[in-house]
Amino acid sequence: MIVIRWVLGQIILLVDFITSPKPVIRETLAQKAIDDATASMSMYQFKACPFCVKVRRQFKRHALHIELRDAKKEGEFKEELIREGGRHKVPCLRIEKADSSVEWLYESNDIIAHLKSQFNLT
Repeated sequence: MIVIRWVLGQIILLVDFITSPKPVIRETLAQKAIDDATASMSMYQFKACPFCVKVRRQFKRHALHIELRDAKKEGEFKEELIREGGRHKVPCLRIEKADSSVEWLYESNDIIAHLKSQFNLT
């Protein structure tokens, strides 16, 4: 089973690489405003997770520079996801709000919908 998952993961990554979307080009000030807003976000992910790939493709398509954190390996990001997010499930978008509270958003479709509404993306 581990070998099958590994092979499927490599196929997913290869297809993602070959069909990678082209990022949108914005004016410098507009891109800076988006970069400033996304600086308070990070996504916990597994590299070969198909749902994580789906969200990362949206990041690239819309030129959203959001920090990626590998939550698969033992370490601080996995522990932080479990401790603060409540479960070891990816993708998970961590959003630090202006009032210093933190929102943990799970599910790829919910993450994409949030980003589209936040940044008026199509």
